[in-house]
Amino acid sequence: MLTAIIRRVLLVIPNIVLLTALLFWSVFSLLGTPVEMMLGRDADPATIEALNARYGFDRPVHEQYLSWMWNALQGDFGRSYVTKQSVADAILPRILVTLEIAGLAVALAVVATAVMNSIPVARRAIGSANTGLSLVGITVPNFMLGISLIYLFSVQLGWLPTTGWVDWSEGFVKHCTHIIMPVLTLSAFFFGSFSLVYRAEYRSIQQQLFIKVTRAKGLSEWGVSFRHALPNSIMPVITYAGLSLGQMTGGAVVTETVFSVPGMGRLFVDSITSHDFPVMLAVGMIIIVGVVLLNLLADILYTVINPRIRLE
Repeated sequence: MLTAIIRRVLLVIPNIVLLTALLFWSVFSLLGTPVEMMLGRDADPATIEALNARYGFDRPVHEQYLSWMWNALQGDFGRSYVTKQSVADAILPRILVTLEIAGLAVALAVVATAVMNSIPVARRAIGSANTGLSLVGITVPNFMLGISLIYLFSVQLGWLPTTGWVDWSEGFVKHCTHIIMPVLTLSAFFFGSFSLVYRAEYRSIQQQLFIKVTRAKGLSEWGVSFRHALPNSIMPVITYAGLSLGQMTGGAVVTETVFSVPGMGRLFVDSITSHDFPVMLAVGMIIIVGVVLLNLLADILYTVINPRIRLE
């Protein structure tokens, strides 16, 4: 098992290098140099050429990438072209916001999946409703669900604020009222997809011989569900969670934009609209590294949990 984990860890490095190089090439080759974006392509070519030479944008793309990567590995992402603030200082508080929303969304989705699909009473009583909620979570776009929640809980009922963000320091209850709808919106997709994957595996596990043996020995339905069916059924969900992290990134961008949450997703959108290249590259790199590392973590957890992979 240790050899398999080391092999997976070593494969992370070329993946990150390849993806960040593709990101860097896409930004500078498709959007043009920052000087061209700020001055416009119709500006004086001599001025553009002089400024490109001054800031090193006339060098080959691979040289610029290696220089940028070397500085990024040391924590230096440069300064924002718009705010003149250090990119690292601008990103750090926004990472914490996105991690909080994403972490709570995934946790809520996993707990809801386990409760709605494992508890015997819940399975029998609300099976059809669970299927309907799963399909809604998968098919309804995040922005539409977010707007619907705003209309229901803010406009019609007046229970929650429409948009914005309040830090923990300003009060626990106030913070929770601002985070409920973004978390629900982002967790809806995970709940839908997790439930479909979990339910299919759960039905398959129920037909296994060891489940029938535990029932024959007199174990209660609750014991069968939580001691035997749940641990075996949750493994495909762990794998799927790792594979869907890229979709979570896209969902976070939309969710943070709809609810005006100052997270990484909204910062990325703002950097694109303002052509703020250092921020754009830094956020893109952090998203790439985060997705790759979280996929690695899911892969390792699957290896640890599944005895058959450990034996192999």
